[in-house]
Amino acid sequence: MMNITRVSTLTGEENTLRLPVSQIQMERWEMGELAQDVFPHLSASQREFIISGITEEEWDHAFGETEDYEN
Repeated sequence: MMNITRVSTLTGEENTLRLPVSQIQMERWEMGELAQDVFPHLSASQREFIISGITEEEWDHAFGETEDYEN
């Protein structure tokens, strides 16, 4: 488990989530591997947070809740 801190590209707010990822996985993603390949165990919203810093709550507030966002 790691605390991941990102600045939301949607709101500019700094957000932190504790996610079940390793430093090695983060390094693989930072080197260009696709998030869905490196983090297949995470939900779509958790992967989106790593990529853009947008939390599920920010997404829902901006775009409304979507059924498939969690998949």
